[in-house]
Amino acid sequence: MSRIPRLVIAGTGSGVGKTTLTVGLMAAFQKKGFTVQGYKVGPDYIDPSYHTAVTGRQSRNLDTWMLTRDTMRECFLRGVDGADLAVIEGVMGFYDGKSPLSDQGSTAEVAKLLDAPVILVINAHSMARSAAAVVLGFQKLDPTVRIIGVIANKVGSKGHFDLVKAAIEQECGIPCLGYLERDDVLTMPERHLGLIPAVERGELNDLFHLLADQVSSNVDLNRLWELARTAPEIESPETRLFPAERTAASVRIGVARDSAFNFYYPENLELLEAYGAEPVFFSPLEDERLPNDIDGLYIGGGFPEEFAEELSAKSVLMEDIRDVHVSGMPIYAECGGLMYLCRSLTDRQGREFPMVGLVPAKVKMQRRLAALGYREAVAAVDHLLLEEGGTARGHEFHYSVLTLEEEAYPWAWRLSGRKGETPEGYADGNLLASYTHLHFGSNVNAVRSLIERCHQFHVRKKKEGC
Repeated sequence: MSRIPRLVIAGTGSGVGKTTLTVGLMAAFQKKGFTVQGYKVGPDYIDPSYHTAVTGRQSRNLDTWMLTRDTMRECFLRGVDGADLAVIEGVMGFYDGKSPLSDQGSTAEVAKLLDAPVILVINAHSMARSAAAVVLGFQKLDPTVRIIGVIANKVGSKGHFDLVKAAIEQECGIPCLGYLERDDVLTMPERHLGLIPAVERGELNDLFHLLADQVSSNVDLNRLWELARTAPEIESPETRLFPAERTAASVRIGVARDSAFNFYYPENLELLEAYGAEPVFFSPLEDERLPNDIDGLYIGGGFPEEFAEELSAKSVLMEDIRDVHVSGMPIYAECGGLMYLCRSLTDRQGREFPMVGLVPAKVKMQRRLAALGYREAVAAVDHLLLEEGGTARGHEFHYSVLTLEEEAYPWAWRLSGRKGETPEGYADGNLLASYTHLHFGSNVNAVRSLIERCHQFHVRKKKEGC
């Protein structure tokens, strides 16, 4: 059981300012001495990087399509240990999710499952009494959700806010707790993949501090804290993803983590540790060689296109990867990791750089989004993670496209998405590379299989070394 104070920061739609307000609230509560744990509904990974930078704690994704409801609650409860307050940023509009006909995958569903009070963010530009109609509609669509307050974004002045506040409080019966004025300086930068390295370099710290000051001045933080404390206890889930006791480490898996490769669901790495793997972090940008005495490689998503020249210059490290592949070491790569393992990468400026070359394809960046959305992945063959027919869930988000260079391309997955079923990924022995970011929590057998393959390699390596 956990009685962590918590708030969901929801929006009437995309672009209303959820992220701006969420980051501002986190920073303001941090300044007041609170330990804040951040969450993001859905598979987004740019917004969690903001949360992590502001709070100093790893933000986590809460998803009810990739994960079961029990697993989502378990992920929430694992994250709040040691925190005073949980702040959960919603996705899209409050009721938007997998389908227009249900709440599945929506912020509303997560809020109900966590019994969390909801603060609705509205764009109040050019509205006064009409703002009450907007809020009332969100209240009426599903009266079981606990919308307990409103924050108005993009108001023209304090006087404008007073008009909006009066209308909402009279017609909706909930408090309007504060506002941010229309100001381009207070707007989060346009979202793009290169933002995460910028966040890690501290380039947005001045904006975070400014948001903290503005929220502290214009939002009733004391009232918000009291409302967060009304959240009831959350019962522990009946079924658990993580074992009661961690398995002793039997294998060491090299995990690429730096500015070029930094998207991993925290639970993916934690599940590997829980089931007997020791992550050994290394940097394809900085390190000259692979770590010693590893039994597998995990190269996650990221932004290799932003660092293609630097990655290509690490010829000895890439040769190490080719050598361990020949030796049979298990290698799992996702999205940016797939791009790194291709024969070449062409960046947005049209410059082509040699890459590792294990996947017989070239990859090229384009301006237009190539893929976006949830994916159900069915193993097309027996491979590193699952037996043929096994399923896992994840998402795709990338601007690059592959040009295959061999006709007999061993597809890893059959993906189901909005456009039907398509082949995807590359599976060759102990190598699996795919654009799909899998959440291991959707099928823990993928973790067991990866560790078992690494263990088999470890045993064979020891025998050959004797």
